[in-house]
Amino acid sequence: MTATPQHAPPQAAGGWVVIAGLGPGDEALVTPEVAAAIADATDVVGYLPYVRRVADRPGLRRHESDNRVEIERARHALSLAAEGGRVVVVSSGDPGVFAMASAVFEAVEHGLPGWRTLDIRVLPGVTAMLAAAARVGAPLGHDFCAINLSDNLKPWSLVERRLRLAVEADFAMALYNPRSKARPDGFGQALALLRTLCKPARLLVFARAVSTPEEAIQIVPLAQAEPEMADMRTVVLVGAATTRLIPRDPRPFVYTPRSVSA
Repeated sequence: MTATPQHAPPQAAGGWVVIAGLGPGDEALVTPEVAAAIADATDVVGYLPYVRRVADRPGLRRHESDNRVEIERARHALSLAAEGGRVVVVSSGDPGVFAMASAVFEAVEHGLPGWRTLDIRVLPGVTAMLAAAARVGAPLGHDFCAINLSDNLKPWSLVERRLRLAVEADFAMALYNPRSKARPDGFGQALALLRTLCKPARLLVFARAVSTPEEAIQIVPLAQAEPEMADMRTVVLVGAATTRLIPRDPRPFVYTPRSVSA
């Protein structure tokens, strides 16, 4: 990764940044708009496994980096575009959901003045919670929220507060980044907290690697949920109090009714 210049060079004609979502995994879920931007790009910037989802071709430069250097990655992309590059910053899912769009705009706000004049666009993608919900029915069919369980960029006390308030408001929840090797205990703490706030029958959907060959779906009541059911490729959907299960083979449907009685 190149260093950010102290003084921005004059912006070359044609330079732009597109922040794109590659969807949950299946190439069929990459939007035509994103595919067209990648086809026109001179540079692809992103976390290593996401960059490697983009097919190599002549004239395309690939800039892979670690998952904890988001701001540096964003600055690099903006610098390339300021030099005339057509840059696609890739994220999995949707780039605006716990992904690179926020990092790019943070870099713009605090970076070189010339970056604010760049052509910067965000192209949506299919985020994990929507792909997971579609697999099992409509668990997010009424009011819901998404919570990132990682405490890398915020204190765990804030994660707990948001979980409590989401249960109090009876939102269905999509829990992102539940459990990693670096954070093996947080998801267990989250489940313990949910057990103090919800009934044992509250439905949970563990959706791992949806739309890929490694896809695995488990639907269990809260009482049977275990931390080991989740990893960083899993999104966990927590039903609202009204979320229902329709038994069937080979897998039940899960949905949250749109009507709620007073």
